[in-house]
Amino acid sequence: MDRGSFGGSPGVPGRWPGDHGRAPAPGRPPERAEGEASSLVRPYAVTGGRTKPRYDLAIEALVTAAPYPPRDVAVLTPEYRAIMDLCRSARSVAEVSALLRLPLGVARVLVADMAVEGLLRLHQSQPATTTGGQPDLRLLERVLSGLRKL
Repeated sequence: MDRGSFGGSPGVPGRWPGDHGRAPAPGRPPERAEGEASSLVRPYAVTGGRTKPRYDLAIEALVTAAPYPPRDVAVLTPEYRAIMDLCRSARSVAEVSALLRLPLGVARVLVADMAVEGLLRLHQSQPATTTGGQPDLRLLERVLSGLRKL
């Protein structure tokens, strides 16, 4: 991400006034040379500025690529293709976000959109409460049983 657009020093893209020429932190991508083009798109531009998914999508929900997508994968956006490749095996929405280095909100919007289009299959967990707002007794019993097995 070009930090210069967020208040960097004048004439020095990607630098904060307090940077004073320090090297980037470990694991951080190297800064681009001045005038070098970037193929990166700002994350919220990918979602059209939307921050809410089309429906409630839990971060622990598992996602898999549809075995027979309804359209040719080659014409998908790079973000959609990356998510499709990653979800050949089941991944949680949080994993998709982390592995693709996308903000969680952006990953949730993209995954929900792809599920609506039939590109992904969602495997959401059961709600932990009943319609009356009380904890689901069966879930609590399964958790207790699992804890006892430890």
